[in-house]
Amino acid sequence: MSGDTLSDLLRSVRLRGALFFYIEGVDPWVAETPPSREIIPAVLPGVEHLVPFHGVARGSCWAAIAGGEPHPLGEGDLVLFPQGDHHVISSAPGLRAKSVDPGIYFAPRPPQLPYALSVDGDGVTTALLHGGGSERTTIVCGYLGCDAKPFNPLLSSMPRILRVPGLAAGAGSWISSLLRTVVDESNRKRPGGEAVLERMSEMMFVEVLRRYADSLSPEQTGWLAGMRDPAVGRAIALMHERPGDPWTLERLGEEAALSRSALHERFVHFIGQPPMQYLAQWRMQVAAGWLRDTDAKVCDVGSVVGYGNEAAFSRAFKRAVGESPGAWRRARRVGPKDPTAAPEARAS
Repeated sequence: MSGDTLSDLLRSVRLRGALFFYIEGVDPWVAETPPSREIIPAVLPGVEHLVPFHGVARGSCWAAIAGGEPHPLGEGDLVLFPQGDHHVISSAPGLRAKSVDPGIYFAPRPPQLPYALSVDGDGVTTALLHGGGSERTTIVCGYLGCDAKPFNPLLSSMPRILRVPGLAAGAGSWISSLLRTVVDESNRKRPGGEAVLERMSEMMFVEVLRRYADSLSPEQTGWLAGMRDPAVGRAIALMHERPGDPWTLERLGEEAALSRSALHERFVHFIGQPPMQYLAQWRMQVAAGWLRDTDAKVCDVGSVVGYGNEAAFSRAFKRAVGESPGAWRRARRVGPKDPTAAPEARAS
């Protein structure tokens, strides 16, 4: 990938680790999680999108989007549901919980996280997960939150279910250590444990993205695939690094060592939209960060992302987001901000 554009994007969309819990199961058992949009208020209030993940610390199980094909998971495997689908984790393929109640997972919220969740074959309960069999499984579960608006090209480039075999296999793997640490922190409840695990989960997500990008075949498309292409990756990196520059297709082509038409064609092939449309959306993502995280004047925010006057910026922002810059800011502010502080998105 060109430069560190992935890190730049993850900062801009405010990737955040969230609630951790673990499942201790003795077969037969099943745990079913409703669509992420239904549990956001309980898990990570205020985020726009939630990505559930599960890692097998011991034993084996099956994972599936509800009603979909089950996928086997062994010790050290991780599975993510990037689109936040209603999904099932179970001791055998095809099992379903009798009820899926978001509130029973998260209310009342424990005084300190992570915490242990118990599940049995009749659905979610507060008792030790135990189906009466002999096969024991330990699964570490967690969530990652991020922004979906104004622009997060990563979400559309990821599959509905992302299985990463062997990512936590081996005693020397730091992700294997993460899974063990979650169980340990759940039992010991040391101060600061939740914060440590949240940061580790973010690191895990980045590693998953790296592995997934490396596994993509040459014919695959999407943002991650585009970042591997020298010309497209270079063009995206430049737009991310300097969103306020007066970019033109010709200038981007020169920087990427392609003609205007060749860059346009290649960019659309991988990313699904022309470079200048991508730039306009990325500018709105950067601007949203400045509006949310600083007290900079609207005209100054517009200048940062390449607009010569406030009226032009306001029209573009409202067209892309559906709200004026001022309305966007008021709806998302939680307190006074330092007007000199830079937002999480790099905008220089």
